[in-house]
Amino acid sequence: MRSAFFVVSILLALSAHAGDNTVSVDTGTLLGQVTDDGIRVYKGIPYAAPPTGTSRWRAPARPESWQGVRSATKFGAICPQTSGLAAMSGSTMPKADEDCLFLNIWTPADSAAASLPVMVWVHGGALRLGWSSHPLYDGHEIAKRGVVLVSINYRLGPLGFLAHPALTEEAGASGNYGFLDQIAALKWIQRNITAFGGDPDRVTLFGESAGGTSVLTLLSSPLTKGLVQGAIAQSPWFTEDNVAELSSAEAIGSKWTETIAPGKDLTGLRDTPAEELVGDGKLELHMHVTIDGDFLPRSPESTFTQGQQLDVPLIIGTNADEGTMFVGMQGYVTPTEFQQGLRDRYGPVANAMIELYPAEMEADIPGAVSQWLTDTWILRAARVFLNSTALKSSSAYQYHFTRAVPGNPFGAHHGAEMRYVFNTLGSQGPAPTAQDKALAESIILYWTQFARTGNPNLESTVLWPEYGTDRSYLELGDSIQSGRALDAGRLDRLDAVLRGAE
Repeated sequence: MRSAFFVVSILLALSAHAGDNTVSVDTGTLLGQVTDDGIRVYKGIPYAAPPTGTSRWRAPARPESWQGVRSATKFGAICPQTSGLAAMSGSTMPKADEDCLFLNIWTPADSAAASLPVMVWVHGGALRLGWSSHPLYDGHEIAKRGVVLVSINYRLGPLGFLAHPALTEEAGASGNYGFLDQIAALKWIQRNITAFGGDPDRVTLFGESAGGTSVLTLLSSPLTKGLVQGAIAQSPWFTEDNVAELSSAEAIGSKWTETIAPGKDLTGLRDTPAEELVGDGKLELHMHVTIDGDFLPRSPESTFTQGQQLDVPLIIGTNADEGTMFVGMQGYVTPTEFQQGLRDRYGPVANAMIELYPAEMEADIPGAVSQWLTDTWILRAARVFLNSTALKSSSAYQYHFTRAVPGNPFGAHHGAEMRYVFNTLGSQGPAPTAQDKALAESIILYWTQFARTGNPNLESTVLWPEYGTDRSYLELGDSIQSGRALDAGRLDRLDAVLRGAE
């Protein structure tokens, strides 16, 4: 009898604990997990219907409801892609499936009344790679600072960004399905985040690389109005040719479809298994942010320079050595090869570019190519966006991340700041030093305070000045200190050269 009472008591206790971790959203009830320190975690939540079959290359639809309690203890499938990112980061690639529109939530709230700020993470990967469940993006440490962290998947590669005349004829626009997924995730958050203790009126969107591209593109879209109250763009990727008018994007998309699936019309393309369109060994589609006239009426840079972007507090930052990871991919070994590459690309202004990024000997190539990539892929556009914030009332802040990863030849490379932002120092790379831990603590405090108030400053942190007419920024590195007019001389010359090429 006593034993039976003990078993019943245990079952009741387990049931009560499970009940504490169930949450009702607009499509049903979810059961998550609770960490030892009280963070509730919900994984693999569908925020949109599967974009499969006839729903491929369409705007995302609302997810269907389910009966009973749905387990939210495992991450959902990642979106179809090659194994490139997994190989580069030395990680295991999770299961990929076209049914991949899932999000994950970490929350410290123990009730819906908590009304905590929300941070929504958009991963990078050149719009063709990446996934929200990567260990670098674990939301536990951010949630511990009193913030609800949401990370999202979105369609990638040709499944997410194909523009094509037949698709445009069908829907009036094409090419930005991955961005529409991000919009759908933000709308899901508006409908449901209160149940997780989040405040739908205090949502900060943040992302790195193509995630930073996504952040600034969404701030340029009229469809984002009312969904975001703050934004952080880490190393936003805007090259000279990754934004395209719809007609140009359609031409590129048509060439891709004719090559990878010759003779197939739109129905045939939708019937083609995803693994025949995307994956290792498959022809890759050149990625574009498409100016489609609907989601995106004009380019993000033009939107910002005309003061038409959303008026929200904004952080934009870059790393000191953005280009180092990509030098080898360019294939330049000798100064002659690099100079010819610049001539082929820049034509009449090539000599000015060669003077701006000089390489007289082979030993000069890595530094010259890296600086060229850093400036033309990341830093130039970041400054354009920052300068344009003067046209809005909201505050803007710039950072410059300079902490070289210990033992890594790429220095303060592209993406190096992420393990500090999430304070996931132990997930990849060398064991963190005391200096690393202190820097991570400072960065996560800046980011979460910004999400809370629109201003990253705390009494306990080094003052981060606003980006204004003096173009102030905060260096985040071996020391934390402010500076002014980051690399202004070189970037001014680059702007002048590129204007001459127009």
